[in-house]
Amino acid sequence: MHFVDAKGILTGKGGYYGMNIYRGCSHGCIYCDSRSRCYQFTHAFEDIEVKQNAPALLEAALRSKRKKCMIGTGSMSDPYMHCEEKLRLTRKCLEIILRYDFGATVITKSDRILQDIDLLEEIHHKSRCVVQMTLTTYDDDLCRILEPNVCNTKRRIEVLEEMHRRGIPTVVWLTPILPFINDTEENIRPILEECVRVGVKGIICFDMGLTLRTGDREYYYAALDRHFPGMKQRYISRYGNSYQLPSPNAGKLMKLFEETCREHDMLCKWRDCFRYLQEFPEKYEQMDFFDML
Repeated sequence: MHFVDAKGILTGKGGYYGMNIYRGCSHGCIYCDSRSRCYQFTHAFEDIEVKQNAPALLEAALRSKRKKCMIGTGSMSDPYMHCEEKLRLTRKCLEIILRYDFGATVITKSDRILQDIDLLEEIHHKSRCVVQMTLTTYDDDLCRILEPNVCNTKRRIEVLEEMHRRGIPTVVWLTPILPFINDTEENIRPILEECVRVGVKGIICFDMGLTLRTGDREYYYAALDRHFPGMKQRYISRYGNSYQLPSPNAGKLMKLFEETCREHDMLCKWRDCFRYLQEFPEKYEQMDFFDML
């Protein structure tokens, strides 16, 4: 872990902004796209870069913005990694979001988010909050291989259930689905059933498959050699160096996914999910309009 002073914290424009407080990750997921060379890491991925001035930068940015909107975090690095236990930078940023009446949406795989559930609930009651959770693998043993340094799927489902109990809406990322590993109906169906049970609003699934880029591919293939002997060659034979690696079972799994979502009134189109995540309460939009008169 090392500390830097960042020049800025928010990305995007208009009605939605993103931020990443940390760079790198300690969760060790074998498929992580953020390891890809295109993101130009100049340090080891597990040597977490901490933007120590993130709260100050965020406060300065939000203080100057007239129009309220949603602030998202977690798209590149999980905001509830192990170092958040001590540093609490995510919580400090959420406190600033609350203070300035913005909304928040958080992507994580970690049950550490529960340590801030009081704050998330307060943000949601004051403006809006959505919690996003990644679920890939229902089997605990497989989960320990694919996502070794973070809580398992069943624990993440408990987090979703507690968010629902508190009235905080949730969205699930059902991705990636790894060809020949977790791309089975036996894996996908119980995840979908649990999403229905805990009242998930929508599920983001671009397709049943995986994407690999330079940097990410090498790390993933090394993990396949360790845990699934012979699997790397199977991938190379079928996909070569392709960026998109669709599951051979994609058709039937996407049908199961879409039918389940429609039957239980869950959003299943990724554009609809993104639109939902970026929505901000109408009362604030009306307030801004009348303030300008």
